[in-house]
Amino acid sequence: MRNLYFKLLPIAAAALACASASGIASADETVKIGHVAPLTGGIAHLGKDNENGARLAIEEINKKGLVIGGQKITLELDPQDDAGDPRQATQVAQKLVDDKVVAVVGHLNSGTTIPASKIYSDAGITQISPSATNPAYTQQGFKTAYRVVATDAEQGPALATYASQTLKAKKVAVVDDSTAYGQGLADEFAKKAKALGMTVVSRDATNDKAVDFRAILTKIKSERPDVIMYGGMDATGGPFANQARQLAISAKILAGDGVCTEKLSDLAGDATQNIVCSQAGMALEKMPGGAAFAKRYQARFGQPIQIYAPFTYDAVYIIVDAMKRANSTDKAKILAEMPSTDYKGVLGTTQFTSNGDVKNPVISLYDYKKGVKTLLDSIGMKAAS
Repeated sequence: MRNLYFKLLPIAAAALACASASGIASADETVKIGHVAPLTGGIAHLGKDNENGARLAIEEINKKGLVIGGQKITLELDPQDDAGDPRQATQVAQKLVDDKVVAVVGHLNSGTTIPASKIYSDAGITQISPSATNPAYTQQGFKTAYRVVATDAEQGPALATYASQTLKAKKVAVVDDSTAYGQGLADEFAKKAKALGMTVVSRDATNDKAVDFRAILTKIKSERPDVIMYGGMDATGGPFANQARQLAISAKILAGDGVCTEKLSDLAGDATQNIVCSQAGMALEKMPGGAAFAKRYQARFGQPIQIYAPFTYDAVYIIVDAMKRANSTDKAKILAEMPSTDYKGVLGTTQFTSNGDVKNPVISLYDYKKGVKTLLDSIGMKAAS
């Protein structure tokens, strides 16, 4: 019996070698991909929407089966809550590094994405933000920083151009929520507004936890602007617009993607009819895979997409595409493949500029008809980088 055992050993070893050479997977390897967004606080609905998109991608990939380098891979989502707070963002970023994730999808806000990006850079971990629009994120020189949305250097000017050319505005008031996102977007809007010959009659700041905007709005009402631009999120932008309506301010309110959500009608009430907002990416209905994705998302989570779930979904697939091209789950090899990304997904074709911004960015403009977010126009932009 013992002699038979030793005779079979070379045969088993040869069979194992053949299996490896032919690409037959051996035992499963679990590979973690991190996701970070605010899952608590005023914009938790946006954070959960982003997480859902990433989760759906991972579930689909696992169901289809993933083999890298002859090894069967099971992906695991490592979800973290940064609560929209920069300090907490750096803490959870370090946790993801300690958890040995191979890449990160996140963060949602510019104000959390930017401070966390240094931690990922130091660790050599690919970071793809699905929604951070402040240009500074990809201007730090980090080889790990990518995003799949347009930046405020495109979004702000698109809103200002709409104010000038479509609304024929001459005077604009600008308000932001003092975050990296809100202030950055407001800055870009104001710069372009001035370049187009509009007068910025005032520039005010509130904060991302504010609930009462009547003092600022009363002052703005006396300035009689044609347009008010608000840089912030829907949790504050909705009440801001509602209080403007209560004060009988007739100026159209323009806002960026942070405000431009499905939930805005719940937050702003009838004031949504006076809002025009932008999204730093292609409209869902214009995305090549948008309709099919929306159907799968609704079936899985029982609710409609808020805004950036398709972007987190594609971000996961982009990471896995890099993994396949590298034929490795090693974080350094995944990162090395990122610059040559040419991925066709729900969003269409995603490629990156040398600093990690998306090529051929698109800005979509919306208004609300009877509380329903409705596409006005999609505008192709030249990448600022």
